[in-house]
Amino acid sequence: MGYTSLDKIKALQKNPANVRNLCILAHVDHGKTTLADSLVASNGIISSRLAGKVSGLKRLRRPEKDFNCRKTPVIVLECDMKYICCSTFSTSVSVCTQAVLRQAWLENIRPVLVINKIDRLIMELKLTSQEAYTHLQKILEQVNAVTGSLFTSKVLEDRAVKEERAEEDKEEGDIEPAECPGSEQVYDWSAGLEDSDDSQLYFSPDQGNVVFASAIDGWGFSIQQFAQIHSQRMGIRAEVLLKTLWGDFYLNAKAKKIMKGAHAKGKKPLFVQLVLDNIWSLYDAVVTRRDKEKIEKMMMSLGVKVMTRDSRHSDPKVLLSAICSQWLPVSQAVLFMVCDKLPSPLDMTSERIERLMSVGARRFHSLPLQTQELKTAFMQCSSDDTAPVIVFVSKMFMVDAKALPQNKQSEGVSGQMQGLPLKAKPEEEEEKETFVAFARVYSGVVRRGQKVFVMGPKYDPAQGLRMVRIVSACLPPVPHLACCTMDSLYLLMGRELEELEEVPSGNVLGIGGLEECVLKSATLSTSPALPPFIPLNFEATPIVRVAIEPKHPSEMPKLVRGMRLLNQADPCAEVLIQETGEHVLVTAGEVHLQRCLDDLRERFAKIEISASKPIIPFRETVIRPPKVDMVNEDLGKQQKVAVIHQVKESDTLHLDPSGLVTLTTPNRQATVGVRAIPLPEEVTLLLEGSADLIRTLEQAGQAQREGRTLDMSTWTLDALMVLKSRLEVLLQGRKWRNAVDRIWAFGPRRYGPNILLNSVEGYQRPSVWHCLEREKGEKEGGAKAEASAIRDFDNSVVSGFQLATLSGPMCEEPLMGVCFSVERWDMNFPTQRTHLDSVTEEDSNSLDASVSESPGEAAGQQEASGKAGGAGETPSQAEGAVAGASQGRRRAEVVLVDCYGPFSGQLIAAVKEACRHAFQAKPQRLMAAMYTCEIMATAEVLGRVYGVLGKREGRVLQEEMKEGTEMFIIKAVLPVAESFGFADEIRKRTSGLASPQLVFSHWEVISSDPSWVPTTEEEYLHFGEKADSANQALKYMNGVRRRKGLYVEEKIVEHGEKQRTLSKNK
Repeated sequence: MGYTSLDKIKALQKNPANVRNLCILAHVDHGKTTLADSLVASNGIISSRLAGKVSGLKRLRRPEKDFNCRKTPVIVLECDMKYICCSTFSTSVSVCTQAVLRQAWLENIRPVLVINKIDRLIMELKLTSQEAYTHLQKILEQVNAVTGSLFTSKVLEDRAVKEERAEEDKEEGDIEPAECPGSEQVYDWSAGLEDSDDSQLYFSPDQGNVVFASAIDGWGFSIQQFAQIHSQRMGIRAEVLLKTLWGDFYLNAKAKKIMKGAHAKGKKPLFVQLVLDNIWSLYDAVVTRRDKEKIEKMMMSLGVKVMTRDSRHSDPKVLLSAICSQWLPVSQAVLFMVCDKLPSPLDMTSERIERLMSVGARRFHSLPLQTQELKTAFMQCSSDDTAPVIVFVSKMFMVDAKALPQNKQSEGVSGQMQGLPLKAKPEEEEEKETFVAFARVYSGVVRRGQKVFVMGPKYDPAQGLRMVRIVSACLPPVPHLACCTMDSLYLLMGRELEELEEVPSGNVLGIGGLEECVLKSATLSTSPALPPFIPLNFEATPIVRVAIEPKHPSEMPKLVRGMRLLNQADPCAEVLIQETGEHVLVTAGEVHLQRCLDDLRERFAKIEISASKPIIPFRETVIRPPKVDMVNEDLGKQQKVAVIHQVKESDTLHLDPSGLVTLTTPNRQATVGVRAIPLPEEVTLLLEGSADLIRTLEQAGQAQREGRTLDMSTWTLDALMVLKSRLEVLLQGRKWRNAVDRIWAFGPRRYGPNILLNSVEGYQRPSVWHCLEREKGEKEGGAKAEASAIRDFDNSVVSGFQLATLSGPMCEEPLMGVCFSVERWDMNFPTQRTHLDSVTEEDSNSLDASVSESPGEAAGQQEASGKAGGAGETPSQAEGAVAGASQGRRRAEVVLVDCYGPFSGQLIAAVKEACRHAFQAKPQRLMAAMYTCEIMATAEVLGRVYGVLGKREGRVLQEEMKEGTEMFIIKAVLPVAESFGFADEIRKRTSGLASPQLVFSHWEVISSDPSWVPTTEEEYLHFGEKADSANQALKYMNGVRRRKGLYVEEKIVEHGEKQRTLSKNK
């Protein structure tokens, strides 16, 4: 295929039915680049000889050179389908390929499969065609097993939702017992899988959604191609061959029929006989034997002609690529599969549209009517002038300013002016780079110079519709809404950019001039009714961070600018500035970190930088008191007493033997009692996974306290109800009685995996779940609201809890899985307020009484005093008394409602310290971030792999051997803190025969106590008096404390009275 002109591409863009937007996703070294280059080369953009050698997509792939699952969401919203590449050299589906399949399922995107690197089965593994067929079958089975598990989980989830709704309807009385006789005795045990249609779900060559390829050698095929070839030669209908080429079928030469049962009868399957044998013969003749006569016969039978330089080349792979690229071009096979099996932009489903437009707690049916009408524009994918422009920017990538089309036009003129002396350009201007937005048009026609709205992630279309009608340069101050101009539009032609005047709906394009308005991704539209699209979901969150500084302090502005550009270019990297002034870079792993540092040095900052050692996050938690000591002996009272008396008591701090910490503020006006309780592991995981729901719950509570209303959809309310019911199920037992209704707050940051519990007697504050009971409360009236009023300084207690959970006492790391129960809260104010200068003696008498504990009690006292005073007084005296009482109440309100004064600060500090001491009164543990590690290795190096894992505190979970191969699949967990250099070490120890894949998995409690000392006789005998054996938790804790500048208790001099020198005696 020759070079495609720009005018032809512009004409093709106007018909969205012929457009296919896809993205290629695969694991590292599965052949993504070579496959993409083959597609680009088919249009004449690059030479087919250079496919896989000089990447035609180098500029687009630069920020994500090493693929990982964290990169998969970048182009999900741009494409209508995915094109998944899987390597045959792997004996199992890799972790990243599983993540790709899972995300394709969640996003409701249809994938197709390319099984690549079949040439390695021939040249490296030396498999026969029959063995290769069995190998390919196993790969397909494993990929379909992942897809099937996703389908099963979806069906079971739908069934569970239907059962819950049926139970709710039954409780409400919608279903009468007479209507469903015997419903209590008969139970439907079917899971619903039998009635679900999954025929089009799986990958199968006979369905046309699988291509077998070797992109490096330039060939690829689907069985449809061989069905057409052999139907003409054998006189068998192509439809019959299409159904029998893949499967347990063989050709009976005598009867000239295709029959079933090839495996049972020991016959060659049709796929081996008609497809693989031909490819194996070609490789044998060209690469292995180099038989020129046989090669010429094959070329003549295939109708292939090669150039003389290819046939005489010393490398046989050159001749092989020349023959295969004409016989079975991989670009043609992929293109036919994409056009036949994958949808166009016109086929976008309504479910996916509603999913894109539903952000956070809002659901599509709760959006404004004008917003819901935009669904029609999505479905029609219209390019009319009246259609609203809807564009989504998925990422920003950097381009050299010299490579832009508008800058290339001046090259011819500059050639004529070579003889003229030119002024030297500044260095910054010569090396200037600019950002281009990678975007997809969903509706309307995008024109150069057009002004559009930029919707931030928190933009509310209902608020925008009230304030904005048209796009203009002077916008009213609408929150999270801005206006920008699309200065230039580009067609992405591999490495090159071609300038366009307009781009119709359904196409992918590059947009210039958005670097000041768009950080990483954004939603653009000419209609203010459009909500922002759902945020990109990353499989792995950034967890590894380093502090960065320039080697020369004068270059700090360049570093700041470079980190800003890196933050904009890399969708997974995060840039932070801490309170200490450090510039911190947060990445997803060791490889990603190294890539970001190289980009900073070479592209963005272009200066020498120094990076600190990787900063690994930890979590702090408490556990139940252990029943055995470090040598598995039953614990006596001595150990328990040693643990409890770690908290030092004082005149303002008291520790109860049961673990209750009572602390009084320095001014003696408030006393709080706090107890720390470990949360069950299931509750911690539930809270961690429901952070978005808890954040929505907190936003609703904040809005209600401010007198506003936050409209939440029915789906969100149902999800909150499910969360509450699951917490009630998990929190069972005497100490958790009614605990869910007594939840005061979550923390840290008001949505973390820690709980503040209200156990104060006589204080019935509104429940944190008040938004779920809002309708019920409105019906019951205001009596209940008065009884459950919020005390003054209630927010101060919550703030102290938030500070305590944000930095724990062990090493100032956030807490996780801890419940703080507030069992006492007393406030006693002094009788005089010296800071109120205008208070007279009569008025001061009204403030002599101390503040009552409950608002209802205070109201009763005021009512009683009013009745007693009005019994024997004249009207004028009564009026004066009423006036004096109201004035006193006003002044009392001034004192009590001042929740931001000095007393509030002391209460916050008191609650924080009480929580920290209550935490220390329980057995403390560190929690480490853990990677899931999948290692593929042969039996010869299995022991070395186990040695490296054991050295780095890893733990093997599963080991299995793949049938028919010598490869073992090892699944293990490894602390993130021990993962640096792990991949290099395991490759060195195994001579490259084992390769690990690390993905962040979970947080795990480190079993050893960092503050442990031997207390029992058995421990002294086992560990010695000093107990100086390695304590992993203590090593981690001291490392974090040393990095943060905290006190570290360690002995520097062991024996000060004896000197030891390393030099020899003179």
